[in-house]
Amino acid sequence: MKVKTRFAPSPTGFLHIGGARTSLYSWLYARHNQGEFVLRVEDTDFERNSEEATTGIIEAMEWLGMSYDEGPYFQSKRLDRYAEVIEKMLEEGTAYRCYCSKEQLQEDRERQEANKEKPKYVGRCRHLSKEEQDPTKPHCIRFKNPEEGSVTFDDAIRGVITFNNEELDDFIIARTDGTPTYNFCVVVDDYDMGITHVIRGEDHINNTPRQINVLESIGAEIPTYAHVSMINGSDGKKLSKRHGAVNVMQFKEDGYLPEAVINYIARLGWGHGDQEVFSREELIKFFDISNVSKNPSSFDYAKLNWLNQLYMRNLSAQELADKVKEFADYNTETKETAPFTKVVELFVERCHTLKEIADQAKYIYTTGVELDEAAANKHLKNVEVLETLKEKLAAVEASAFTVEFVHKVMEETAAQLGLGMGKVGMPLRVAVTGLGQSPSIDAIASFVGQAEVLARLDHAIAWIKQSN
Repeated sequence: MKVKTRFAPSPTGFLHIGGARTSLYSWLYARHNQGEFVLRVEDTDFERNSEEATTGIIEAMEWLGMSYDEGPYFQSKRLDRYAEVIEKMLEEGTAYRCYCSKEQLQEDRERQEANKEKPKYVGRCRHLSKEEQDPTKPHCIRFKNPEEGSVTFDDAIRGVITFNNEELDDFIIARTDGTPTYNFCVVVDDYDMGITHVIRGEDHINNTPRQINVLESIGAEIPTYAHVSMINGSDGKKLSKRHGAVNVMQFKEDGYLPEAVINYIARLGWGHGDQEVFSREELIKFFDISNVSKNPSSFDYAKLNWLNQLYMRNLSAQELADKVKEFADYNTETKETAPFTKVVELFVERCHTLKEIADQAKYIYTTGVELDEAAANKHLKNVEVLETLKEKLAAVEASAFTVEFVHKVMEETAAQLGLGMGKVGMPLRVAVTGLGQSPSIDAIASFVGQAEVLARLDHAIAWIKQSN
């Protein structure tokens, strides 16, 4: 049997981390088994569908590198096929027309709730003869679910799961306006497309017995189901916007590498021994759906940041510089003293994203800096330190303004004033960068260049005098 999986998002919003992981597991399982992966857009919710969301989902999958072998298919273009299957089911008696009003259904529900019964359709129209079913009157179409027996399936992640048919109702497969419903469309699609393995979120478990019954009613083979647990935030609650970025494309905008994101979400519920870092080829080689945990996983930004920094550090200096440039809102070629490849190599040791490197390196390529108030108040107190540094740093030609020279000046200043290196280095750091933290300040100063360093020292000296 050739393995065939699918990812079937609804285009009502962006591709979130949970959907991306489901897609990844489906993609990996197909690739691991030399099978096929299908992209199918479930767009029959015409009121909530968005073309922008559809485009965003496809772009996110492309950014993550999950290519599909078939698709994208759109359910909205398959309405004739759904109508054909429904008509056949009506003829065979596995579906029927229902004429119950909203008021009747509401009364039934209220009575069931008052009696502490599970709300379900009472089957009022279930036994109408074909002659009693008038297609010209307003109606929906319901699936005639078996009233006895049970539905059992062996979930590839969770093991054997059983539902009694009496717990299931005759759910609607076509609304009054004729549009088919999710639980019906997905069955016809999986059947027509030859899907062998359905990997999806655990919120679909209750849909599975209904879908299996419909599949059996149309004579289709039952695929293998695997239901993946939810992803929680660090507080143990379902991952949402309050935990930070959950839109996959937001991670791109924030400067994460797709390889790091793929690696991280693959590990949200799956593992291979103690290994943490996987190439795409290794993920394909080792992935097995049976090794996915049925327990919820927690999204940990610290772990993602660690992985992303690791992937950035593994890039060549030129590759890293090219990627960081996409996030720089300044000209990275303005200074001969600061080759961007050298700058990013310095910052990557303390930054976790491409955007963070671009943001932090900005003061090297711009004129002047704004002093961070807290850092300035803490470290810009001794004007003599900055005046001494300025005098010594101005004593050479610009071409001699090297890392080694700046470091030597810092040592000489500390010795001359009887201070520790920290009492010299921190004021210089704040004066040159405006911040209380940065990579090695002697390297930073050499990148900024002599003229700009001296100008910033003047600015910091004036700030101290004005503050006093």
